[in-house]
Amino acid sequence: MPTAFTSPDEYIASFTPDIQQKLQSIRSLIKELVPEATEKISYAMPAFVLHGNLVFYAAFKNHIGFYPSGSGIQAFEHEFTGLKWSKGAVQFPLDKPIPYDLISRIVNFRAAENREKAEAKKIAKKIAKKIAKK
Repeated sequence: MPTAFTSPDEYIASFTPDIQQKLQSIRSLIKELVPEATEKISYAMPAFVLHGNLVFYAAFKNHIGFYPSGSGIQAFEHEFTGLKWSKGAVQFPLDKPIPYDLISRIVNFRAAENREKAEAKKIAKKIAKKIAKK
């Protein structure tokens, strides 16, 4: 398996068909929820970007890792019963159904969070310009 992927397509294609299907379903869901987000490879895994990093996902031997940042984990950790998780990631076992509804809610949360941060930056920049003109 290559270690330096150049695109999410290349990354997904490197797995067996059953894993490809799960990864592609997660990818399609995120694209549907946040169509304006862009895709890239970062930290050797597929990522979505919207005003900064949105979420990452990756396949491993026994699970799919989902990385929605610390805030995405903290906001939903009460729903991770029976799952392994840490301050920045949650693991979805390959032998269980992928919780697409949970992924949807996390992605929507992160998109709203990133949009709010971007808007706050924009407002702060306008205020700074006005102050600089005085």
